Amino acid sequence: MSGDEPARTKLARRLRELRDNHWPNTRVTQAQLCDALGVSVPLISSWESLRAPKIPPVARIEGYAAFFATRRSIADGTARVLPLSDLTPDELGRHAVLLDELNLLRHDALRAQHARIATEDETSPASHTLDADPWSFADGWPITIVCSRVPDEHLAKIEYANPGSPDYIELYKYSDLDSLLDVHGHLRAANPQSTVTLRAPDELDRDDLTTHLVLLGGVDWNESTASMLAKIRLPVEQVADWTGERGPYFEVTDGAGTHRHHPLTRKTGDGLRLLEDVGFFYRGANPYNRKRTLTICNGMYARGVYGVVRALTDMRFRDRNISYLRARFSTADSYSILTRVQIEGRHVVTPDWTLDTVRLHEWPEPGDG
Repeated sequence: MSGDEPARTKLARRLRELRDNHWPNTRVTQAQLCDALGVSVPLISSWESLRAPKIPPVARIEGYAAFFATRRSIADGTARVLPLSDLTPDELGRHAVLLDELNLLRHDALRAQHARIATEDETSPASHTLDADPWSFADGWPITIVCSRVPDEHLAKIEYANPGSPDYIELYKYSDLDSLLDVHGHLRAANPQSTVTLRAPDELDRDDLTTHLVLLGGVDWNESTASMLAKIRLPVEQVADWTGERGPYFEVTDGAGTHRHHPLTRKTGDGLRLLEDVGFFYRGANPYNRKRTLTICNGMYARGVYGVVRALTDMRFRDRNISYLRARFSTADSYSILTRVQIEGRHVVTPDWTLDTVRLHEWPEPGDG
């Protein structure tokens, strides 16, 4: 490989060399490699392309290293990736060397890609326009999830949230764990070239603020949500009226006046049962970096947050909801939906935004510029 060859093509060329020349007198076909790695031929071709190479995710790099660590990967005419536990000491050594080499090439390719994007940043269009999936960010830039932190007085009641406990679990400090688990996995799967970082509001640094930001949770426990909502000035406000007669609500102010949307609850012998929550979804440009996005998933209660997340991750509903967003907000730079989130027993029912009865408010309103 030439010393001045672009970093983004060095990895592609090396992957092709492995397939063509790694073993003497033996060429591995794309079809064989596809069978071994469990991917498609077009995907292999995209990783080997010298004109417009795609960068494989880490898991596929690990698959390459394991496959080419031993000729037994193609024994008996069957291509497969052997478990590392089945490799001999010599094969494990070759695997380690190859994995280090490919990971370094991948790191250099990603760094070159990010540098190229940064150079083009001022002339390229903003990244918050509607894509096939609102959770997919084609630019490969980092994504930061900011999740509400459980207040200390509540954490004190959880044994495993105590750092002094032998069974300490750091994730207990986050309040919207259902939503966090769902959206984190979806973001990782949809953006294999992006670093996905998790932060509590008080852990954010200045670099985090200019990434793609995903805020989970309401204004009570997520001060980042409160701060961002104040900056973008939407016609929707979350009012934490926990001592009022009907409790907290979302207030909408539009041309028709002011409207309040309360969750539906029912008093029971041992407390309050949530029958229907109100969730809020917002998508627009990051106020700190107009080339990146801000996404807010909010609710009066945790299950409202979870319902909004599920609207765009649940495989049974996400396609129709994404299609609705694309059709409804195709010309909008930013948009929001206030939605019902129904509860059946302990279960959150995924909102179907194609139903008029589910959507409580949309912004911009039809006809707005």
